[in-house]
Amino acid sequence: MSPAAPAGPAPFGARLAAAADRFGPLCVGIDPHPALLEAWGLDDDVAGLRRFALTVLDALVGEVAVLKPQAAFFERHGSRGVAVLEEVLAAVRGEATQVVLDAKRGDIGSTMAGYADAYLREGAPLACDALTVSPYLGVGALGPAVRAAEAAGRGLFVLALTSNPEGAGVQHAVGPEGESVAGAVVRQVAAHNARALEAAPAPLGPFGLVVGATVGDAVGSLGIDLAAVRGPILAPGVGAQGAGPAELADVFGEARRAVVASVSRSVLEAGPATTALRDAAARAGEDAGRALR
Repeated sequence: MSPAAPAGPAPFGARLAAAADRFGPLCVGIDPHPALLEAWGLDDDVAGLRRFALTVLDALVGEVAVLKPQAAFFERHGSRGVAVLEEVLAAVRGEATQVVLDAKRGDIGSTMAGYADAYLREGAPLACDALTVSPYLGVGALGPAVRAAEAAGRGLFVLALTSNPEGAGVQHAVGPEGESVAGAVVRQVAAHNARALEAAPAPLGPFGLVVGATVGDAVGSLGIDLAAVRGPILAPGVGAQGAGPAELADVFGEARRAVVASVSRSVLEAGPATTALRDAAARAGEDAGRALR
């Protein structure tokens, strides 16, 4: 009898649930924008970018559930900035801390397949645990990314209800059948998770949502059931952007335990000392845990 094939990595939803249980439901952005580089005493160049990013990794890998590099702040430095992003992703790969690349990719056909190959294929230089994607060319257009994520045990976070004021005009719009655009996105992501969880049971499905913590009563007023998604919810807008425990409870309700609160400035402004970054992240994690768990 042939030996059994080695088990593959746990699905993304299982890895994320384990990380949130271990470290608390917190995501810290790696957002090296010019003002933060200046505040840290770093130049706005590739050397400053690299020093910033690696300092955050040194402080927070193995301390928080999720780190979320914002691709734009690396891309603005050209190919050498992208090389730093590759270094960041490689450093976190395989760690208990999950890395979500915030790139918000979304396209159709072979172009979406190209993005999927770049960020979700096993062995790709920019491979991450999960990728943020935009569904506004249609959730069906994300098919190549959905298939690539499932094949590699990775995940997606699909923009659903964002907290920027411009988003409501699109996301709250109601179609001819009476369903909001955001509601249709949530429903289709839930269907992807139902299929994935039937094939590979896990605490959370691999397909999550991005729902701003400051969207107020939009979830309820649009008749959206976030708990039915059975996937993780990434919630920007916590901390410096204004959402506290009461807002988190109001927005997410019964889905609170699937939420990972996303913060950036409130932690990163504590740097560049690694101990100060860890302390700030610990405080933010405790706040998120009290609000969500």
